[in-house]
Amino acid sequence: MARREHRWPQPLAGQQARIWYGGDYNPDQWPEDVWDDDVRLMKKAGVNLVSVGIFSWARIETSEGVFDFDWLDRIIDKLGKAGIAVDLASATASPPMWLTQAHPEVLWKDYRGDVCNPGARQHWRPTSPVFREYALKLCRAMAEHYKDNPYVVAWHVGNEYGCHNRFDYSDDAMRAFQDWCRARYGTIDAVNDAWGTAFWSQRMNDFSEIVPPRFIGDGNFMNPGKLLDFKRFSSDALKAFYEAERDALAEITPGLPLTTNFMISAGGTCLDYADWADEVDFVSNDHYFTPGEAHLDELAYAASFTDGVARKDPWFLMENSTSAVNWREVNFRKEPGQLVRDALTHLAMGANAICFFQWRQSKAGAEKFHSAMVPHAGEDSQVYRDVCELGADLNKLADEGLLGTKLVKSKVAVVFDYQSQWATEHTATPTQHVRHWTEPLAWFRALADQGVTADVVPVGGAWDEYEAVVLPSLYLIDEATARRVREYVADGGKLLVSSYTGISDERDHVWLGGYPGAIRDVVGVRIEEFAPLAEGDGTPDHLDLSNGAVAHDLADVITSVADTAKVLATFRDDPWTGMDGRPAITVNEYGDGKAAYVAGLLGREGLALSLPQLLDELGVDTPMETDCADVLRVERADESDENHFVFLFNRTHADAVVDVEGEPVVSSLVHLTMSEHSAVIKPNGVLVVKL
Repeated sequence: MARREHRWPQPLAGQQARIWYGGDYNPDQWPEDVWDDDVRLMKKAGVNLVSVGIFSWARIETSEGVFDFDWLDRIIDKLGKAGIAVDLASATASPPMWLTQAHPEVLWKDYRGDVCNPGARQHWRPTSPVFREYALKLCRAMAEHYKDNPYVVAWHVGNEYGCHNRFDYSDDAMRAFQDWCRARYGTIDAVNDAWGTAFWSQRMNDFSEIVPPRFIGDGNFMNPGKLLDFKRFSSDALKAFYEAERDALAEITPGLPLTTNFMISAGGTCLDYADWADEVDFVSNDHYFTPGEAHLDELAYAASFTDGVARKDPWFLMENSTSAVNWREVNFRKEPGQLVRDALTHLAMGANAICFFQWRQSKAGAEKFHSAMVPHAGEDSQVYRDVCELGADLNKLADEGLLGTKLVKSKVAVVFDYQSQWATEHTATPTQHVRHWTEPLAWFRALADQGVTADVVPVGGAWDEYEAVVLPSLYLIDEATARRVREYVADGGKLLVSSYTGISDERDHVWLGGYPGAIRDVVGVRIEEFAPLAEGDGTPDHLDLSNGAVAHDLADVITSVADTAKVLATFRDDPWTGMDGRPAITVNEYGDGKAAYVAGLLGREGLALSLPQLLDELGVDTPMETDCADVLRVERADESDENHFVFLFNRTHADAVVDVEGEPVVSSLVHLTMSEHSAVIKPNGVLVVKL
């Protein structure tokens, strides 16, 4: 199916296009005498868009078929007349109590068959025909009522699909899963083959014998083929529900672009967002920071992948936090400067909209300790002052021409694959300490240590158009992807591959003949066994490499190396383990290109140590400055290069000195020298210059 045409929310009549700035606004949580103050503070902060009605179903449809739009009309009118556009939600994220009381069959069930009762949010099953009927009725009522409203610029369909109802094991889900398998495979024999049901006598005679991967007893092992397909099905089932809502809204309001907020982060693998991106008019993402030393790097990685999912079209940061969240065991606040820096990192990576959850911090409810643009402390607070500073920065950048630019393509692509992650989650694997998602992040950070800000690209994206490509623990490689890899390297591409790549095909059937079977000829090594590494009674928890790096969690037992391959590093270990002297890092010539293989998980530190030699062997140039690792450099430019911006972010907790190549436009925690040819970027600081 073709990707939907990119359509972006247009400015209100009489206004110029700006970087959209605002957040989730929940006026129904507050008395109306607060609304005017909200509008005043929004204007002061430079807010020009808010998302309204996301969790307002019970307030909009107060009982079955009884709609109250009056309060929503009043607040949208106040906002619009103040020049603040509305991203209007379909309001279907959580059904009201009257609906679940009348129709408990819409509630999802867990894998043990227990019902998820109302009391939180997303307590509905996506395959319920009853719930779909009620949800689409609400969508149509919303669209009919607001189809001519001049202040509504986009539809916010649902909210964070699958955040709480990713998996449903009800009979509705069972029937839908059977239909999904029939559509995917055609015959039950094809399903049996895909799932390897000859093992443990699991052969099925008919599609009616297909059941979801429900509880099978503690300590038992689910069929990995079924489990992988159920994860695919669950993503598709939620997508089908979103599409039904989207189409109901679009039929009545064809002129309004539609989106739904993804949850892309390094470890956020709930749904296949690379697949979902084809079904939105513009990509939106919710991202919440990772506390600690990985904060900036993980954020930049996730933002880069969002840009990759969006295929470098402008994307919308729908939610991030001004400071602490409320859902971790310990909810750390953001350090001074991080509110502005984090937002500008998303902007640097291709976002043309910066929004927060939420506008005003709740005084009651489950998220009352989640930070907001206006905190409990009110207007006289550092958070709100930073919100105002950010609003001014965004307006300045829009004035300078940033809106017409896109993220400049990197020379290196790091590939990520949702389905490889799902496959590595199975409980019967060589080690439970390895998951696909950690390896792309480690490579992204290690490359940044070399001064290279990589693009993160989905496996189905255009990664083969880059100078160099990283396949980091890409566990599943189908024949089509393997063919792309061969053609890419044979045509002169530069490939970097790490352990646990190319192990199985798309059905999770192991490629035979030695690992990595899918691309063994390209990398020029043959692996007979894995060597898991973990603390135990006499077992090694790591392996040293001859270049000083250290492998943790997993290493490969390479038994042969092609004549065209060169060994760059070997393992160092006691002779009795059988690993001492075995190849650990190799580079193979294949056609006109080269492929490097790293036979262990080295982490960010080990990769950073190994990359200079690896990149040199592959012929990939990197910046020569010794301090380039201290600063994350990101560029946005238009096609003519008339507007070219460089964003410089301090990655450390020490001052970073940088050369100033152009005209400083925006800065936070930066000291410019008298000559303005260099600058000191403080910890959590950012400098934006225009070349």
